[in-house]
Amino acid sequence: MSFYTRIIRPALFVLSPEKVHHLTFSLLNFFKPILPWFFPSRINDNHSVVLLGLNFKHPVGLAAGLDKDGIAYEALMKLGFSFIELGTVTPKPQPGNPKPRLFRIPEDKALINRMGFNNSGVDALVIKLKNRPKSMIIGGNIGKNTNTPNADAAGDYLYCFEKLYQYVDYFVVNVSCPNIQDLRELQDKDSLILILDSLIRYRSTQEFSKPILLKVSPDLNENQLDDLVEVVKETKIDGLLATNTTITRTGLSSEKSVIEKLGAGGMSGKPLSKRSSEVIRFLRSRLGSDFPIIASGGIMTKEDALEKIEAGAQLVQIYTGFIYEGPALIQRIKLGIQGHKIENQKTNQKKEA
Repeated sequence: MSFYTRIIRPALFVLSPEKVHHLTFSLLNFFKPILPWFFPSRINDNHSVVLLGLNFKHPVGLAAGLDKDGIAYEALMKLGFSFIELGTVTPKPQPGNPKPRLFRIPEDKALINRMGFNNSGVDALVIKLKNRPKSMIIGGNIGKNTNTPNADAAGDYLYCFEKLYQYVDYFVVNVSCPNIQDLRELQDKDSLILILDSLIRYRSTQEFSKPILLKVSPDLNENQLDDLVEVVKETKIDGLLATNTTITRTGLSSEKSVIEKLGAGGMSGKPLSKRSSEVIRFLRSRLGSDFPIIASGGIMTKEDALEKIEAGAQLVQIYTGFIYEGPALIQRIKLGIQGHKIENQKTNQKKEA
């Protein structure tokens, strides 16, 4: 067990999840100048990944949801991530769903959240990013305001896209979050094409092309995933991010009555890992060997990350694993993936000999 899991996590878990979130961000920003002293890179980042026209120092990034407003992205990067995804951000500020709305399930190393895209709005995020270090890779995860009808949703996505275009390196379109009423209805083929085409048209007017990815729900069946693949081929978007949180409650060892008391929301963490890998494997089989796929969902160990890579992902993102395992998980995954690549190279060399 690491110092984080033995000492820090038990202390933090005494507090409510949202209080811990705000406390942690305050501490990260306060200690930002000296964070590299405590979290030095223990291995050379010599296994970079070139994807989406970007050069990632290594394959491990932070998923959207932790830093919605760009409050602590510089400090988080100093912990060892190679890229940070901010958001989900919406055109206007919104408070999200009523509290409590974030719950731990320690027995299953899972979280349930129904945050509801709480954020300070895209204009506030732009201010945070105006002086961002250019050496960082930052993604922008965009969504619609809760009170925007689905018929007008494309306008919300385009608004965020335009506002952030000069300030992030890639975009993720989030239509798969289960915590916004009726949002996932936008996953149908016609709605997706409408949203994505509007972004692609705007991008065509810009000097530089920014990659557009779509975040995939783990709750889609094979027919729905096939429709999604058709959308990818028709719009020619640049990649997929698999997966978002799930509305299912399968794979839990906690008592059913305990889970039911927590109520609705998207579940993340260990119980999602298998399904996330299945979705990645399915998408890879339909889209070929080179199409960009970023893995997210249930990555709690280096073995989970390796499973995602073997399923077909080129990069991985962590969130719930970061909450439960701490910053040391970044290094463990980096070491695991790099060791795996070295072993594969040796195997291939033997075969060639």
